[in-house]
Amino acid sequence: MAEEAKAKGNAAFSSGNFTEAIKCFTQAIELAPTNHVLYSNRSAAYASLHQYAEALTDAEKTVEIKPDWSKGYSRLGAAQIGLGNFDEAISAYKKGLEIDPNNEGLKSGLSDAQASATSKSRSSSNPFGKIFDRPDLWAKLMADPSTRMYLQQPDFVQMIQNIQKNPDMVNLYMNDQRMMAVLGVLLNINMRTANPDEMMEKDGDMGFKAAESESKILPERKQPPPPKPKQKEPEPESMDIPDEEKEAMEKKKESLKEKELGTAAYKKKDFETAVEHYTRAMELNDEDISFITNRAAVYLEMGKYEECIKDCDRAVERGRELRSDYKMIARALTRKGAAFVKMAKTSQDYAPAIEAFQKALTEHRNPDTLKKLNEAEKAKKDLEQQEYFDPKLADEEREKGNDFFKQQKYPEAVSHYTEALRRNPKDPKVYSNRAACYTKLGALPEGLKDAEKCIELDPTFPKGYTRKGAIQFFMKEYDKALETYQEGLKHDQNNQELMDGVRRCVAQINKTNRGDISADDLKERQAKAMQDPEIQNILSDPVMRQVLSDFQENPNAAQSHLKSPEVMEKIQKLVSAGIVQIK
Repeated sequence: MAEEAKAKGNAAFSSGNFTEAIKCFTQAIELAPTNHVLYSNRSAAYASLHQYAEALTDAEKTVEIKPDWSKGYSRLGAAQIGLGNFDEAISAYKKGLEIDPNNEGLKSGLSDAQASATSKSRSSSNPFGKIFDRPDLWAKLMADPSTRMYLQQPDFVQMIQNIQKNPDMVNLYMNDQRMMAVLGVLLNINMRTANPDEMMEKDGDMGFKAAESESKILPERKQPPPPKPKQKEPEPESMDIPDEEKEAMEKKKESLKEKELGTAAYKKKDFETAVEHYTRAMELNDEDISFITNRAAVYLEMGKYEECIKDCDRAVERGRELRSDYKMIARALTRKGAAFVKMAKTSQDYAPAIEAFQKALTEHRNPDTLKKLNEAEKAKKDLEQQEYFDPKLADEEREKGNDFFKQQKYPEAVSHYTEALRRNPKDPKVYSNRAACYTKLGALPEGLKDAEKCIELDPTFPKGYTRKGAIQFFMKEYDKALETYQEGLKHDQNNQELMDGVRRCVAQINKTNRGDISADDLKERQAKAMQDPEIQNILSDPVMRQVLSDFQENPNAAQSHLKSPEVMEKIQKLVSAGIVQIK
């Protein structure tokens, strides 16, 4: 993996993408932190971006790891030159030449460092040396409108950089009106020069011709020799790799090509060819479990589920040996679970699939795997119900429950009714009977739930409404009980039990309205009503708040509200709930 990252870094460096090269070399260093060539290559990339401080750090690390490698001192010298530390650069190149006296790169670097050191010593005697050495030079040229546009011209930037290296070269450029403008800006004096439009005209490949200067500041001096050609950018090194490692690298490259061919064949649904390529990739490189999981995916598509499961197990085992990415392990386990799901015929067949999905989630919490787990668990539950379904046995259990109910053995009755529902979960009578048991046991919420399920399964079954109404009456929710009984009468108008329930509810509501109940009962009823979302919505309605306020403060205005059927219905609910009392 380090070699692969290094190769990518070298390619990026060669294409001039130094930032990407640094990124790749950094990844390689994280994988192989003692490899001196990687630090050397990253130093070269930093130097190419003129980030000489970082280049120096990597060069020093290179020399620290491999002090007998001459190239490290070449990197060190280049970084020191970039920082302007010419004496240190000379020292670095000399140390490198002690190791490799015939190294032309070190000789050239030493010559450049010595020339730069000499130039630097002479700059102190040149009147323009300090002007062009100032740290804010580029900022001042950018801020002044007379020189700002020149910074877009490569030959101008090169001219300034040449003078910075050798201040004596200023005389070479005195005939260039751009130099006159630069001196004016840096010396803070106003020099009359031609405007930029008059001063420059296109002149083929030679760039721009400078207009004649109307004045000159300095007398001409003997022109110094032209500057030496720019030193060639540093290039990354190739690793000294043993033959067996080279062979292994070649096999890895070939295995990746086989993987690409396999993926292409898979997308074309040419599964047999895909298997051949993935198998070949596995033979070439057994340190990448993606080859195995990819072949498992092909087997899954082909319906060869046993082969898929074997490959997934192999991928997990090999992945743990290699300490592969946990996401890769999770992928293999998820694929294994998918194969078990495809093979499942009974509820028990889903158990290994669920186990595989659960293990995959411990490796990596993937939403897709979680979805597959939920689907498998639901499928298992549905199959269990189908496998357990037996209406005949359900009727037998219901009869047993009825016998215990008659004996007032309600817990035993609940047990048999529950078993009957497991055998036949669509029987509304069993839910009605179990609701009656729960009512006797005082488990009113459970009874209410069963009664509602009974009505859901058969809305025309009157017994469901009598069960639900009775439970609501016991819970002192008289208005809701009344609604339930009335709903039941829509399906059976002559049902005596439902009509009796209506009379009981009306009597209790009237009693409450007259205030014929104890204060404790009223408080309890009001407390329950305040927990009812419907009552809460009515009380939070701005219109209803105004209506209730008018009843207390402006009775005449309140009478107009009673003409609205909607308002009357809400007031009746509040009265039935004990929130509002009529006196």
